[in-house]
Amino acid sequence: MTQQHKRQSDTKMVPVPSHSIVPERDVDKRPVLETRHLGVEFGGLKAVEDFNLTIGQTEIAGLIGPNGAGKTTVFNLLTKVYQPTTGVVILDGKDTAGMNAVQANKLGIARTFQNIRLFGNMTVEENVRIGLHNQVKYGMFSGIFRLPAYWKQEKKQHEKALELLSIFDMQGMAQYRAGSLPYGAQRRLEIVRALATHPKLLLLDEPAAGMNPHETEELMENIIKIRDRFQIAVMLIEHDMNLVMGICEGICVLNYGRIIAKGTASEIQQNPTVIEAYLGKRKEGRA
Repeated sequence: MTQQHKRQSDTKMVPVPSHSIVPERDVDKRPVLETRHLGVEFGGLKAVEDFNLTIGQTEIAGLIGPNGAGKTTVFNLLTKVYQPTTGVVILDGKDTAGMNAVQANKLGIARTFQNIRLFGNMTVEENVRIGLHNQVKYGMFSGIFRLPAYWKQEKKQHEKALELLSIFDMQGMAQYRAGSLPYGAQRRLEIVRALATHPKLLLLDEPAAGMNPHETEELMENIIKIRDRFQIAVMLIEHDMNLVMGICEGICVLNYGRIIAKGTASEIQQNPTVIEAYLGKRKEGRA
C-alpha cells in the first residue's frame, strides 16, 4: 500500500447530526447523499431494509458484504432503477422521490455496472460522448443544417472527450472500437463515460473485477485522482479488500439487506460482527 493510499484510510471521520460520519473536511458542507429508512420489497421479500447512510461531498465510501447481501440493489435504488418501497434518497439536498433514472443522472448521480455495458461497435470517443449528451448546446436546426454553432459544439465535445480519456491515459485509443479493448481498459472506459455526465456522486460497481494486481493498484490511484480533480464523492461496491481498506474513508457493511456495521477501515476490520459475517470467512483479500 502506498503512502497516499494509507492516508486515505486514515482520514479522520467525524459525526454529523444524522448519526453518521463523514470526512472532517466535509463536515461543514451539505452531504452529497443521504438515505433515510430506505428499503425495497419484491413479492413480499425485503431485499433492502432500513438502509440509512450519509456520504460527504468528497468522500470515498465503500459498500461491502457477502454475495447476495443487496449491494447492487442499493445502487439500483440510489440511481432510481428501482423505486423504493420505503424511505427517501436525498441527493445534494434534493429529494429524488418520483424521479426516474435519467432525472437522477441529471441531478448528479452516475454509475458503472458489474457487467460492462459499453457500446462495443462504437469508438472509445463515441462512448464517452454519449455521456456528454446533456452538455450539448446547439439546437436541432443547427444540427440538421450543420451551422457554425453545431461545429463549435462538436469541437468542444471532442476536446472534452479526449480530456476525460486522458485521466486513464486513453486519449490515444479514442478511435479504437470499444469492444476491441482489453478487459481492464473497458472497465476504465466505463468510468470515463460515467464521469462525462458531470456527476456529484460516482457509483462504481465492482470496478476492480477481472483486473490484475497492477491494474488494481492503478485503479486505486485513479479513484483518488478523480475525487481530487473533480471534487466529487465516490462510492464503490468491491470484493477486493485491499482496495476497499486502502482507499475508502467510510465503509458500510451490508448483510441480508440490512446494515450490520458502519465505520472507518480500521473499525470495520476489528468489528466482530463483520468478521463473523464476512471478513472472517475468507482467507484472502477477495470475497
